[in-house]
Amino acid sequence: MVSIDEKTELESDEEIPFSSSSATSKMEALDFEMIHLHSRADLANSWISRHIRMRVPKSIYFVLIKAKINVLLPFGPLAILLHYLTGQHGWVFFFSLVGIVPLAERLGYATEQLAFYTGPTVGGLLNATFGNATEMIISIYALKNGMIRVVQQSLLGSILSNMLLVLGCAFFTGGIVHYPKVQFFNKSAAVVNSGLLLMAVMGLMFPAVLHFTHSEVHVGKSELSLSRFSSCVMLVAYASYLFFQLRSHRNLYSPIEEEGNQGGDDSDDEEAPEITHWEAIGWLAILTVWVSILSGYLVDAIQGASDSFNMPVAFISVILLPIVGNAAEHASAIMFATKDKLDITLGVAIGSSTQISMFVIPFCVVVGWIMGQRMDLNFQLFETASLFIAVLVVAFMLQEGTSNYFKGLMLILCYLIVAASFFVHVDPSNADD
Repeated sequence: MVSIDEKTELESDEEIPFSSSSATSKMEALDFEMIHLHSRADLANSWISRHIRMRVPKSIYFVLIKAKINVLLPFGPLAILLHYLTGQHGWVFFFSLVGIVPLAERLGYATEQLAFYTGPTVGGLLNATFGNATEMIISIYALKNGMIRVVQQSLLGSILSNMLLVLGCAFFTGGIVHYPKVQFFNKSAAVVNSGLLLMAVMGLMFPAVLHFTHSEVHVGKSELSLSRFSSCVMLVAYASYLFFQLRSHRNLYSPIEEEGNQGGDDSDDEEAPEITHWEAIGWLAILTVWVSILSGYLVDAIQGASDSFNMPVAFISVILLPIVGNAAEHASAIMFATKDKLDITLGVAIGSSTQISMFVIPFCVVVGWIMGQRMDLNFQLFETASLFIAVLVVAFMLQEGTSNYFKGLMLILCYLIVAASFFVHVDPSNADD
């Protein structure tokens, strides 16, 4: 008879070889699986590195070399060199201005490439947003330096430029290309944007009226408080508009675009994105950083440029800066108009004006509030009256839902009148202060 202790020892001795052999087999299987995973990871890494080596030169070619406007890119570094070597503000301003033009246009290109992956409605919004990145960066730099009037005038000029010059050139070019056909766009969406622009005019008008009628409860404080309150309301209105456009009433914007796509299948089939969406996002970040660097030198040289070129600061701020900042919208709006895609054209031009008036201007007021700068919505009577009349003209042009070259010509001529007015206008704000 075998004792109980001996039996348990035998059982344990018998189990040991079995368990060790199974553990060994499991370890071998695990080693094989790890080797297999490592080989797969090496293959994936080699494929990714090979893909990156192939894509990076193509991406650089499409963004920095292919477009003819890129011949102006060296003007940016040249402006920085002139700033440190000569200190001549007139030339620094001029070269910075020219150097920002291709960057703004390339921002529009990268946004357009990203729009291939997001759809036309979101694409138009992205185009307007990144197209306005130049103005927003310039405004923040100027606000940081206490140049509140430059901020107000450059943003006002950007609205006027988008509504009159950009939209006018798009209508004119589209009307000539598609003559004698009358081009159509979504009337309902245009009316909504016109209403938002009129709301922005109202937000800018009341602080100015309060100031010039001397009817403030607390002199010097009520105007600023009203501006900050109105800015918060305008930001809420713009957020609601985004929800209205992208979520609750998307059908208000999509039907005309779908009809346009059905009519232009041949042109759409020929179009394809040249860079991936991640490359587009990366280029947007790089270009935005470079624009912000040049904007700092541009803002620092404004006063010196005004003295060197014998131009009013108001003309530089309202006319020259916005034309450069709106290069992306200008190119995109004309391109879409020639392709008979006026809904996207309005999304770029009028959408950009709406975004500046309902988002960028109130945002700058809030940022100035945080910085301790007295940024308000009192744009002075001359500027506010110019904006009010321009919004009325554009609203009348859009009410029929049609476009032709004559409407575009009228908008361009209106912009020339505005530009001439600011060339002979002396800003009275210094005397008031």
